[in-house]
Amino acid sequence: MTTTTTQVHRIWIKATPERIWAAIADPEWNGRYGYSAVATYELEAGGRFRQYANDGMKAYATQHGFEMPEVIADGEVIEADPPRLLKQTWKLQMDPGTAAEAYSTLTYEITESKSQPGTCKLTVIHELPESPATFAMVAGSDEEGAGGGWAWVLSDLKSLVETGRGFNE
Repeated sequence: MTTTTTQVHRIWIKATPERIWAAIADPEWNGRYGYSAVATYELEAGGRFRQYANDGMKAYATQHGFEMPEVIADGEVIEADPPRLLKQTWKLQMDPGTAAEAYSTLTYEITESKSQPGTCKLTVIHELPESPATFAMVAGSDEEGAGGGWAWVLSDLKSLVETGRGFNE
């Protein structure tokens, strides 16, 4: 029997569904927030998802004596309904512990607010079957220097979409 642990993250963004969708799926946008790793999608069932190491990641790996793969995360699109829904498989390939685990399922749902015109709810559902290392990474950590997981990524996405500037810009 497989154990699945699910993380659900919700944020509200003052933007159109189309603008939020672009921040997620368009490489001109998605490399500007979170960990600044550009992602590409083939937005059809069975299409490829790839996320690429940036120069800072490669330099960090070299400095610390390990090799950073070019593709740091990958998966397959299960369903794409722009600008409302993106469901895909997802695996973090940059860490040997997470690369050894099963692919997880990642769903982005964008819903317009009925009570707050011009605002959308972005819900990210991450289903992690038998993936304790990935679960810990995407959950984030308060430790200095550790990654902030989905909370960090989504907070930065919100900042970028609402202000035009991500945390590192």
